[in-house]
Amino acid sequence: MKLSLYQQLQEARSEEDVKDAYIRALGLKGVSRNLIDIQTKEIWFEAKLGGRQSIYAMFTQLLHYVWQAIINSEEIPPFLCVIDSVKAAIMRTEDVMPFLQLKTIKWGKSASNYTQEALDAVSGFIGTHFVSFKIETHEEEFINTIKTAVKTGQIIRTQITPANLKSVFDKWVSMIGKEIKGLEEEKFNLLFFADIMSDGTVSTHQHLPAELIHRNGKPSFLLDGEIYELGSHDGYRQFWAIYDRPPKAQYRNYLLERRDSLIPIDERQFKGAYYTPLSVVEKAYEYLSATLGENWQKEYIVWDMCCGVGNLETKHSYPRNLYMSTLDQSDVDVMLATKTAVSAERFQYDYLNDDIADDGSIDYSMTNKLPDSLRKLILDGRQQKKGAKKILVLINPPYGEATNASNSAKGNEAKNKEGIKRTRMAEVGMPQYGKSSNELFIQFLARIAIEMPTATIAMFSTLKYINAQASEGFRNNWNAVFKDGFVVHNRAFDGMTGDFPIGFCIWKTDNRPGAVRTPITEVNCEAFDKNVKPVGHKNFYNLSENTYLSRWITRPKSNAEKCVPLTSAVTPPKGERRDQRGTKWSDGAIGYMVTGGNDPQHQKYISLLSSGASMGHGLYVNESNLRQCAVYFAMTKIVRPTWLNDRDQFLQPTEELSDEFINDCLVWMLFNGSNNAASADGLEWNGRTWSIVNHFIPYTEEQVDSPKRFESNFLVRFMENLTFSEEAREVLNEGEKLWRTYFSMTFDYSVRDKYKLNRSDAGWYQIRNALREHNDNGGYPHIDFNNFEKAYGALTEKLRPLVYEKGFLIK
Repeated sequence: MKLSLYQQLQEARSEEDVKDAYIRALGLKGVSRNLIDIQTKEIWFEAKLGGRQSIYAMFTQLLHYVWQAIINSEEIPPFLCVIDSVKAAIMRTEDVMPFLQLKTIKWGKSASNYTQEALDAVSGFIGTHFVSFKIETHEEEFINTIKTAVKTGQIIRTQITPANLKSVFDKWVSMIGKEIKGLEEEKFNLLFFADIMSDGTVSTHQHLPAELIHRNGKPSFLLDGEIYELGSHDGYRQFWAIYDRPPKAQYRNYLLERRDSLIPIDERQFKGAYYTPLSVVEKAYEYLSATLGENWQKEYIVWDMCCGVGNLETKHSYPRNLYMSTLDQSDVDVMLATKTAVSAERFQYDYLNDDIADDGSIDYSMTNKLPDSLRKLILDGRQQKKGAKKILVLINPPYGEATNASNSAKGNEAKNKEGIKRTRMAEVGMPQYGKSSNELFIQFLARIAIEMPTATIAMFSTLKYINAQASEGFRNNWNAVFKDGFVVHNRAFDGMTGDFPIGFCIWKTDNRPGAVRTPITEVNCEAFDKNVKPVGHKNFYNLSENTYLSRWITRPKSNAEKCVPLTSAVTPPKGERRDQRGTKWSDGAIGYMVTGGNDPQHQKYISLLSSGASMGHGLYVNESNLRQCAVYFAMTKIVRPTWLNDRDQFLQPTEELSDEFINDCLVWMLFNGSNNAASADGLEWNGRTWSIVNHFIPYTEEQVDSPKRFESNFLVRFMENLTFSEEAREVLNEGEKLWRTYFSMTFDYSVRDKYKLNRSDAGWYQIRNALREHNDNGGYPHIDFNNFEKAYGALTEKLRPLVYEKGFLIK
């Protein structure tokens, strides 16, 4: 892998190494090295190892050489540059020519022996003429600036464009934002836009949330009536010496619309600040036209109560029919500044908290924020007045979830995340919704059902509300008919991580008391990839939890026997927790299987352990349910997770399972990479020393040449009367060879300690990892896994199609 310039500079051990690194990175041609460290026709460089000398000191040395060249009538370059291991700076030679013509400068005997008077004089003159770069953070900008200077003869500042917006913002925060006193991090983006949307004195837009001002000739910011000053202005000067402002006119409004990408990730999850790409918006409008009619924009009143900066409405042809509200006043200010949907009603409104009475009813007099015209439209719709305008709720709401693992936090940060569930709507407006009230977008649907019970809803969201277990409470209370929709890869939305579908579904709701219920059973959607290219269709099913595979498997009860909880195969948790899970054992248990959820997205959590799991979420394995466990393990682990099957639910088999199939699943489980069953002595936890026994060894001591007796021969006894397929036997044969190889070897202390190889009854986890570590460390002889992997791959290919054929998943 090619090292960056900065990485090369950190490895430099001499000044020559520094020069070589810069010459390579800049692609310099016609280089000579004399008294001037790097000399080309276009630029002279002064180079230093390390970073102790200031830019001013290095320029003083370089200018000494230029001064001598002028005296000797030698040709001088158009640019001068100083470089070291951490920083660089460039300036035009013509900018310092007036200074070099002064006859009062006492330069010193040589360039390296400059006088303090020379340093002071140079420092006083060049401060506004050079552009400096911190190589660690601005390597690309520096290289581009030098190459452009060589090519064009000019120092051209870097343009701010959609392509570099996020990186420019990050550097602005580092160099300028951190110097702003008393401002919360989530508001940095507002001052950033005020700064870049200005030529330094005049703003490109009116009504931006923040304003760049000057006090005593120095830049400051005005936001919400407060003035924010910089602690130091050095970073400000350096930043705007690198970048050009304002951005080109064709980029400005789009950049302002992308404020979402600059909001801290926690706030984005809470507020749902994920930009809806125009290609996705266009597809949504196509579906709306096909479903509601070509004139829907004229015939429907549209309310988007989480509109952000309004990009979901940019394609709407009748903005007077639009009501656009958003949580942040700053979003409204951006819409005003960019003149987005000028004739629409745009206002700040906290839909999940404003105007919600203690009994969950809606009372607009509580805030008086909602426009009177919208109140009347809603009332006319509720009363079904003749000629009442039809209402369409068009939204891309937040996808935050109160119980999501990424939402765990402490202190002040926790308030925001706990706030997902603790909105006013969740507290008083949806007590009957159960766990589904954790979902922000479901909270929106719950209020809409109260406020506009017959509205048409066109919504971007995950598909949890259709098929997830936790959303059953929502489905039992919400009544709607699916009209049409599509799903698109979540990566089409900038800033989103993971791989799952985002649905755009159009629903005709009827949540009036006594309305005829239409259960959600199946939703069929066209599917589009992250580039909004069609990839087929996808069905989403609402199935009873009683049909889930997780309900099929027998779950033994725990007993009073204590065991050591494990965070991985041989690792107990650190410290003690009052609510520690995995500390109880079960009668006849031989292991514990972590199961996670009932869909492919939880596949990564499924594993087999020799003691309790610290995270819980599983079941004990014993002789009675081992066959079921093997089937569950294999069928849920073997399917390839995709962005489309992310939330599909695993179901109980639709036919009787053959012994061959079950035994194939057993062997596949035993040799899977998530079989973390192991043995170990001396595990320290909770003031005690623990041992764990491996019950999952499919061989006798004699078969694998073990020097000592295995404590358990459970699996040998369990398997002795079973008949295995050719594919399963091949895996067992190749596994036996690796087991035997393991016992023929001596591992160094680091491997023995890492995998706790202090008992003879090692597990597949310990054997495979110890042998692979031997290979990774260049051990001899090299252990060949190819035959095993070929055999295991053949068994995998045999079993994988059966996931669908036997009904464990349905397409």
